[in-house]
Amino acid sequence: MNTLQDQFDELKVCVLVPTFNNSGTLAGLIRDIRFFTHNILVVNDGSTDETKEILKEFQEIGNMSYSPNRGKGYALRQGFRKATELGYEYAISIDSDGQHFAKDLPEFLASLKEHPGSLIIGARNMDQSSVPSKSSFGNRFSNFWFEVETGIRLPDTQSGYRLYPIFRLRNMHFFTPKYEFEIEVIVRAAWSGIPVIAVPVSVYYPPPGKRVTHFRPFMDFTRISILNTILVLISFLYIKPRNLIRKLFLEKKWKEAFIQELLHPHQTDIRKSVSVGFGIFMGIVPIWGFQLIAAILLAVLLRLNKVLVLLFANISIPPAIPLIIWCSYKAGSIWMPASGEHISFSKSLSLSAIRYNFSQYLLGSITLAIVTGLVTGLITFLLLKLFKNKTRLAR
Repeated sequence: MNTLQDQFDELKVCVLVPTFNNSGTLAGLIRDIRFFTHNILVVNDGSTDETKEILKEFQEIGNMSYSPNRGKGYALRQGFRKATELGYEYAISIDSDGQHFAKDLPEFLASLKEHPGSLIIGARNMDQSSVPSKSSFGNRFSNFWFEVETGIRLPDTQSGYRLYPIFRLRNMHFFTPKYEFEIEVIVRAAWSGIPVIAVPVSVYYPPPGKRVTHFRPFMDFTRISILNTILVLISFLYIKPRNLIRKLFLEKKWKEAFIQELLHPHQTDIRKSVSVGFGIFMGIVPIWGFQLIAAILLAVLLRLNKVLVLLFANISIPPAIPLIIWCSYKAGSIWMPASGEHISFSKSLSLSAIRYNFSQYLLGSITLAIVTGLVTGLITFLLLKLFKNKTRLAR
């Protein structure tokens, strides 16, 4: 039977300990970790206490020091780089302030065997009475924004007790140097397709006044808020549209995607119908060049069926453009009976035609988009009801 040390070696896992002025708890933590493995790497992030003297007592473990203090994110990144050079593929980060317990290390190994290549977060029980209220609030705040940015729900996104698949992160260039790095890394890992999962771990919060923390509530919370703002913008402007387009064009055929989403049993007929009608509306509305991006963003905000919206927004593909422009001018002439421009239908009609009477085209295209969207949505709703009635009768 393999020992834990054998498992650490086979899986190429080390324990990474970033530390800054935690000399009171560092030695005890290292001794606890050594009970499970000798694959230990301590990163001394510019400590000014007795940390260097303590590390001299543990000659058999890896360590690196630099000065001045650069922040936890920088320390973790330096640790990832060093661990990769030493041949490790995974690094379990553990805080040196005494909050985490080495006895939970086997839980990470067990989860890694079941989910290789994943980023595994040690989820703390944040409901226990010893947890400070500000920590509990900060965790809920972080969990909410992580779900907005990635669509993944996790119980604890602020835990520093994690297993990182460093071999999958080595080509990423990270930007944040302090506590906010722990948010950036899990969000970007999720965006790149790395599974991000949780495993329960124990946690200890010393009584008020006894815990050593370097978290600066105002400065660090501000940095985290700015980071989340940037990540949300990137998610809505690029990641979510990219994922949806990949789903339609790379993973499925359009017909299969249409049938699957239209017959989705967990969505109401009204939601599907509104999604179809809204997609048609966005495909016709005169914001050429931005129709698909705007359609996806609004579909996310309005909680519509994003696949159906994107599929039907593609009504504005080149073969249909002449007909859309001609119908727009016809609809616009209703609003401008005296000054409207008459345009004959031709397959060569293009966007350059809007120069003839832009006001007529603008009013007409908006009218056409609204009417066509409403009619298409209504027809879709009736067809879905008819299909369900036929299915019941067939049974």
